[in-house]
Amino acid sequence: MRVRSLRVFLGACLALLCMATTAQAQVRAWLDRDRIESGESTTLNIAAESLTTAPDYAPLQRDFELSGHASQRSASIVNGTTSMHVQYSVELTPRRDGVITIPSLRVGNQTSPPLTLTVAPASRVPAQAGDIAFIESVVDDANPYVQQAVGLKLRLYYAVPLVSGQLDQPSPDGATLRKVGQDVQFQQELQGRRYNVVERHFLLIGEHSGRIVLPGARFRGQGVGGFIDDLFGDGRRPLAADAPPRTIDIKPIPANAPQPWLPLNDLRLRYTTLPQSARAGQSATVAIEAVADGAVGSQLPELQLASGAGAQVFPAASQSDETFDDGRPRTTLTRTFSIVPTRAGGLRVEAPRIEWWDVRAGVARTATLPPIVLQAAPGTASAQAPSAGNAVASAVPQQEDPAGEEGRIRIPGIQGQILPWAAAAALFAVLWLVTLLWALEHRHPPARAVAGDTMPSPPAPQAPDLRRALHDGDLADITDALCASVNPPAHDIDALHARLDDAAQRDALRLLQRARWSDGDPRVARDALRRAFAHGPSLAKDTAPVRAVLPPLYPPA
Repeated sequence: MRVRSLRVFLGACLALLCMATTAQAQVRAWLDRDRIESGESTTLNIAAESLTTAPDYAPLQRDFELSGHASQRSASIVNGTTSMHVQYSVELTPRRDGVITIPSLRVGNQTSPPLTLTVAPASRVPAQAGDIAFIESVVDDANPYVQQAVGLKLRLYYAVPLVSGQLDQPSPDGATLRKVGQDVQFQQELQGRRYNVVERHFLLIGEHSGRIVLPGARFRGQGVGGFIDDLFGDGRRPLAADAPPRTIDIKPIPANAPQPWLPLNDLRLRYTTLPQSARAGQSATVAIEAVADGAVGSQLPELQLASGAGAQVFPAASQSDETFDDGRPRTTLTRTFSIVPTRAGGLRVEAPRIEWWDVRAGVARTATLPPIVLQAAPGTASAQAPSAGNAVASAVPQQEDPAGEEGRIRIPGIQGQILPWAAAAALFAVLWLVTLLWALEHRHPPARAVAGDTMPSPPAPQAPDLRRALHDGDLADITDALCASVNPPAHDIDALHARLDDAAQRDALRLLQRARWSDGDPRVARDALRRAFAHGPSLAKDTAPVRAVLPPLYPPA
């Protein structure tokens, strides 16, 4: 029976290992841009763990021109396990416009997922097309409202390989400008010339109404020339490009706009997770997603669910994902809530309500969802309405003990149940404490001095540490040795002074303190200490140590 169980266990482990290996080795594929114009290019990336062969790009040649093949490998260590990651890249230039499906590609014994690429007709020829290098800038709205997020797309075109370069976009007065995302590189053919393109995105937000001037971007760098330049020089040539400034008219906030002011192109709300049932004292999960077109995460209000009658709501932290669609910001905001009914019966939780301004139509709009209506079933007998402090614990479902109700001990006045082994352990601990207290109470008393011995005890012999300190130590060493020479040790000189019975020793201690902290003579103090403590400290009768039964280990010299 044990052998059979072991085989089942090993088989399950092997199956899980195979599933984990398959999940880890899953092929991923993505495009750096899934919307381009005719004549532009995009990069297809394919990655997975431990790839040994390159993808088969043959199915792509019907719709694309292929160039720029590349691959890179990297290693990562997670929990002591080393894994190799391989990524292949190829640059795709569409042969036609429209929506093109990138088919699944075979990579060894696996396949990549299919993708979709949208190729729009060429919009226009940029200014200065035909030059070796030039700059194009595009804003998604040239007449925005105050605090409306405007996307600025900056493109640098250059027809020769670059050795170095710097692309700058100055900030305008009266507006904030910040770079967002990563630069995207691709190729585009204009007027019969092939250009490399660097695309950079910015976010422009006007701070007040009126006209602002966006300074033109500028590029300064060096490129590599042609064959003749390579023969008669190093082949490098300076490159410069300047974009013209742009004028943007910013409109004020309309008088009938809702507050807080939120200008957007579009706003959508939806439930991504919605429970169908609930139980009193147990949590039900609700997830809400908001997709805002024309705003970043910092401009959006938090998604809220109000605690209604008969339920408590505990929100989790919001998650924000910002992307750019045709140069305009697009933010997806998600938030999860735990709804815990406090009693059985019907409950209603109102959905979030966000008022915003439609910048395209110029009207106020409201985004909302239907309320959450649930019928809560009665909870268990021990279930109680959770508070904010134990909301996390209430959200975890209670697990039943496989041992069942039998074999448990109930104690009146105590919630829950106690197993027999737990009761035996507690009884053993109580008995051990009682035994320990009895032993401490009946231990032998310490030895006392002989009755009738009223003579003062002679001074204790001088300890070797005190003798050594008085002979060649400094004042600090002498102080420590004096405090340690009595039983129990004194914590400072003042405490030792109060316990001494000899006037000469007390005077020597005063000289020691004056020499350490005042204007006393250290040499006079050391001589006085050597004479006074030649035979050790002399303590008063009430603080004298117990007379030793054995002879001293170090007799006085």
